Amino acid sequence: MSSLGPILIVGGGIAGLTLATALHRCGLDAVVIERNAHWHPVGGGIAVQPNAMRVLQRLGIAVNVKQAGTVIRRWLYRDRAGDLLCDVALEPLWGEVGPFIGIERTKLHDALKSSVRSFRLGTAVTSLTQQDHGVLVTFSDGTAGEYGLVVGTDGVHSTVRQLAFGAATPTYGGQMAWRSVAPICPPELDAVSFWLGDGTFFGLCPVGGGRTYGFGNVREPRFHDAVEGRLQRLRGRFAAYGEPIQDYLAALERDEQIHCGPIEWVEACSWYRGRIVLIGDAAHASSPMMGQGGSMAMEDALVLAELLQATVEVGSALAMFAERRKPRVDWVQQQSRAIGEMLRMPPQPRDAALRERGEKGFYQRFQPLTIEP
Repeated sequence: MSSLGPILIVGGGIAGLTLATALHRCGLDAVVIERNAHWHPVGGGIAVQPNAMRVLQRLGIAVNVKQAGTVIRRWLYRDRAGDLLCDVALEPLWGEVGPFIGIERTKLHDALKSSVRSFRLGTAVTSLTQQDHGVLVTFSDGTAGEYGLVVGTDGVHSTVRQLAFGAATPTYGGQMAWRSVAPICPPELDAVSFWLGDGTFFGLCPVGGGRTYGFGNVREPRFHDAVEGRLQRLRGRFAAYGEPIQDYLAALERDEQIHCGPIEWVEACSWYRGRIVLIGDAAHASSPMMGQGGSMAMEDALVLAELLQATVEVGSALAMFAERRKPRVDWVQQQSRAIGEMLRMPPQPRDAALRERGEKGFYQRFQPLTIEP
């Protein structure tokens, strides 16, 4: 689609950076804008699952991501004390799709933005006006421009979604999450592990370099956890957990190391309108129970870029994008809810279910994602 004209990508996170790289490889011009004045990804660490590594392999980034992180081969569930409930081997499931990588978000962003040709920091969108052959965009710095396509990759609280669709306010998922990275090795160097309590869980994921991504999750009403005193409160919330969790929390030194936020869902009624389209969390944020948020965003980016390259008319490309991606995204959201319901069960029946059929359920949940997006 050489006549499309310049593409504006709003948001410099995983979705936006992946899309910029994919569009460039497809011969399409794009500029990324990011409202923050500096690249500063939040959340500590991330699991780049094999279906996302398949995308990065096509984009020529997979080797850099693998070298910057560490390979994960097992997914473990334990009870709060540390007794093993389920040990899932990942390589038999994913096969040749790609490796499962634990990595710090800053390092993933560095790998993704290395291929981005054009970006503007400290810039936000203030208005979007659909025209016959493009979108007129005004920016927070007082400038304006016309683009052949505007892609909202600006996350769960998307400005593009609000300006273009005026709906789909994020829904609180009933859980608060605390994320951080500590300078400590996890007890299993090749495993992501979940310790399950009663209405709470704490996870550890190695990210390479002797560091570990930790994520605590508590089911409770939404609230603001002030930065001051956050570390002490986090230690108190998970004081009943086993030694590896206590070691991890002891390795944290400052309140500022911990990011706290609500788990929110987005279920937009439509992902595109005219020449404006949403991808990633802006279109379909869900809970992290599948660990697939970033992976779905990367798949979105690759599929959209390839359709724009191969399709003559932009409206047809966007329609095909939504039709192709929605069943897969719906599956991830559905399964994320199912895992959430399982984890909300009383500990005794939940733990028994994981011991009896945890591995089988895990494979059934993720197997559809081994297929090409």
